[in-house]
Amino acid sequence: MSNQQHNRAVTVIGLGPMGQAITRTLLAAGHPVTVWNRTTGRAEGVVADGATLAATPAEAVEASSLVILSLTDYQAMYDILGPTTESLAGRTLVNLSSDTPDRSREAASWAAAHDAAFLTGGVMASAPMVGTDAAYVYYSGPGEVLDGSREALAQIGAPKHLGEDPGLAQLMYQAQLAVFLGALSALMHATAMLGATGMKATEALPELLATAESIGAILRAGEETPGAALDAGEHPGDLSTVTMMGATADHIVETSTTLGLDLALPLAVRAHYRQAIENGHGGDNWTRIIDSLREPRDKRRRLIS
Repeated sequence: MSNQQHNRAVTVIGLGPMGQAITRTLLAAGHPVTVWNRTTGRAEGVVADGATLAATPAEAVEASSLVILSLTDYQAMYDILGPTTESLAGRTLVNLSSDTPDRSREAASWAAAHDAAFLTGGVMASAPMVGTDAAYVYYSGPGEVLDGSREALAQIGAPKHLGEDPGLAQLMYQAQLAVFLGALSALMHATAMLGATGMKATEALPELLATAESIGAILRAGEETPGAALDAGEHPGDLSTVTMMGATADHIVETSTTLGLDLALPLAVRAHYRQAIENGHGGDNWTRIIDSLREPRDKRRRLIS
């Protein structure tokens, strides 16, 4: 690694917890970092750690050839960089903000129109994990653009390039968050179920987290290569069936109703199994519910009741 690569200047725009963590990680790795944030008070901590605070977005962009964006969404990028597009030429924009795949593709075209290279990124780590061996980041866009910034970006987390399509990283990121947010809602619903009878969260969560942590092992035990049967269109019901899992979903709805809890989550889950049973797949493996998930919502709305 050359000193030029190691000491490459980087700009970070957006200083929420993630932006601050990225900035500190880059500083610790020896990169000069310029920062900008709408609320300047958020920059005080990273400036004390060695970052340089730019007075304007244009000054921030012009300070570095690599500009990392950590914002609420892609619209924030346009709001901040729109007035300073003349400064973007020749620079690499790496947008680590959350949004949709289509908006990522639109942003890549927008950047190209202003002679800037563009990478979409999805950080698979919480702020405290940034820069650790547990952190990784999905990227999509031109491979040579990632390679040109790999040393700096690798400080955030291990780069995983998904392909040239700018929307791929955002699609993977949203898919990962679907698992994450779904699990969080399920954990809170389960905690509310137990809490309704007086069990404290400090008692409930250790038991529930043990179940959440075991899901991967359970799925791997049932199939040597998870997903292989799905790709082959196979749903063998030798270990569990849609009917069996659907009965459990019924019981969760009934229990939640008795406890006076919100039913949005258990009704949605139950609808997946009811649709599969209605389609004649009660004897198939629970994975058969993917069929209804691939259908337009209006076809299964009547089952959520």
